[in-house]
Amino acid sequence: MNCDAADPLQTRLPAAGTAAAVLDADEFALFAKVGRMRQLKRGEQVFRRGELGTAMYVVMQGAIELDFGDDLVPKRLGPHEFFGELGLLIGHHARSADAIAATDVSLVELTKSEFEPLAQRDPRLLAHFLRRAIMRVVLNEHGLIARLRRRNLDLQGALDNLRATNHRLSQTEELTRTDELTGLGNRRGFQLHLEQRRHERDAFAGRGLLLIDCDRFKGINDEHGHLVGDRVLQGVANILRSAAGPDDIACRLGGDEFCLLVKAGRQSDLEHMAQFVISTARGLLELQASPPQITTLSIGASLATPGLGWDDWYAQADAALYRAKRLGGNRVEWQGDDALASA
Repeated sequence: MNCDAADPLQTRLPAAGTAAAVLDADEFALFAKVGRMRQLKRGEQVFRRGELGTAMYVVMQGAIELDFGDDLVPKRLGPHEFFGELGLLIGHHARSADAIAATDVSLVELTKSEFEPLAQRDPRLLAHFLRRAIMRVVLNEHGLIARLRRRNLDLQGALDNLRATNHRLSQTEELTRTDELTGLGNRRGFQLHLEQRRHERDAFAGRGLLLIDCDRFKGINDEHGHLVGDRVLQGVANILRSAAGPDDIACRLGGDEFCLLVKAGRQSDLEHMAQFVISTARGLLELQASPPQITTLSIGASLATPGLGWDDWYAQADAALYRAKRLGGNRVEWQGDDALASA
């Protein structure tokens, strides 16, 4: 016996990666002889994805389409091709695809009762079929794993893009709420903060409002130019930033007007904050830097009054600020009759 002679059954195995599903003439003749014939019209379903199956099918005439769902490419099977073999070999196997008649089709259906006697009738031919069927399953599993890996990579790429887009949107949203020159919140950001609080009960209870305006700011711009004016505004912003606590809101409303919305339950708390801002600006100005890095400030101060709306509260602080400007600036003025001049 020549041990080097090739096994004719082995030479008929498909090359790695082909996952052939076509029966040769001998296999087809044998399966057609023992199987049960089924006739289907175009569009009829052999089985659905997820159903438990116990039978294998061979296409005699016509075509079957296997739809695997999701974004997987459907597969079209023609004469002598087989499908559903795991239902036969394993028993009660969940189908991985919808099997639909793409044309009028003739099928051979093999169940366990038809398949098992084949081991008695032609064991070598059956062994060849089983080896090929197993190889096909393995190759298909490898292909599925590769597709899942590619899908995971695509999904990871999509998630990374979404994160980057979300980050850019967050940055853009932050920029729309931030004053570019000073880094404080701008009027839009302040209004959004107010809108968020309007629906809260006693939203401004225990709060104080300081409206701050730069004294003679137009003169600084006219005499020294806008770049110096910008540095003065940045200096004011730095003072407000240092004065604001973690629960306070500092913003530039526009031009040379700023505001501080601070936590202050009593007038003395708000007065201490206002005097700190006034005295810090005054002390920096006394350093006599030229060109100037700061200017004196006028402040209108007002505590939140129970039952008073935001517009009325702002109007009181604005009236106090106007009074401070009219009296020469470099001072804090309060709402009502409690005017307090800074010496």
